[in-house]
Amino acid sequence: MIEIRHLRTLQALRNTGSLAAAAAQLHQTQSALSHQFSDLEQRLGFRLFVRKSQPLRFTPQGEILLQLAEQVLPQIQQALQACHEPHQATLRIAIECHSCIQWLTPALDTFRQSWPQVMMDFKSGVTFDPQPALQQGELDVVLTSDILPRSGLHYSPMFDFEVRLVLAPDHPLAKIAHIAPEDLAQEVLMIYPVQRQRLDIWRHFLQPAGVSPALKSVDNTLLLVQMVAAHMGIAALPHWVVENFERQGLITTKTLGTGLWSRLYAAVRDGEQRQPVIDAFIRSARQHACQHLPFVRDASHSVLPVS
Repeated sequence: MIEIRHLRTLQALRNTGSLAAAAAQLHQTQSALSHQFSDLEQRLGFRLFVRKSQPLRFTPQGEILLQLAEQVLPQIQQALQACHEPHQATLRIAIECHSCIQWLTPALDTFRQSWPQVMMDFKSGVTFDPQPALQQGELDVVLTSDILPRSGLHYSPMFDFEVRLVLAPDHPLAKIAHIAPEDLAQEVLMIYPVQRQRLDIWRHFLQPAGVSPALKSVDNTLLLVQMVAAHMGIAALPHWVVENFERQGLITTKTLGTGLWSRLYAAVRDGEQRQPVIDAFIRSARQHACQHLPFVRDASHSVLPVS
């Protein structure tokens, strides 16, 4: 019967001392406020204040409800503030992008400066499949380039990046202007230890052309680059990962076909993307990556895929 708006109106009436001033404070007309009180008093069965009293005087019943307002309204305000504060003490993050660790670590440090109360728990995507773990509630955010359809997950675009062919500077393919899938047929393609169907170069470049080069698994980016430089094979890596090595002359990179681009997403359970901690982390990580990584494009304004 008593609503929050009634308690706020009683407070405004006490603070201002008149119906006209209370109505102005509440952005209502005096007539509307008077009707509100009359309707409430009729439903309650007693008067709340004495009309035309100077100064305005509350009835004993009105004083009781004023005390209620003084107790309840601050509690409501505190509860609303608490709703906007993080309840998630730990943010559990995993990556499916092996090379992402190079920029994610400093991005986590940046996030901690704004959210020092949130503990960060980082899990590697090498030993387990992160997206099913995310679905089952074992993780909160997974950085991935793979979208699982009808998964109940929401994918927030982070940034787009070009996957380039990585070669020793004097490799014969370094002289070819445009790399075709057939050019890699006799090569040893060094990859991270994941299923080949998860590799962009396999799904979008080699497999459609029916080309299947020999594969060699390497679980460390630095080692992989060194092996390429030593003529032990070739690789396909994000341009931003190898840009520094290319500037040093250790390797060279070539465009695959007309350009092989991929997109990194932050995957969360659908409905949780607007939680304050998760939303802040995604925004912070995206901003850090786009500001510090060369050759990437902000994908935050792209149309989101269906969850």
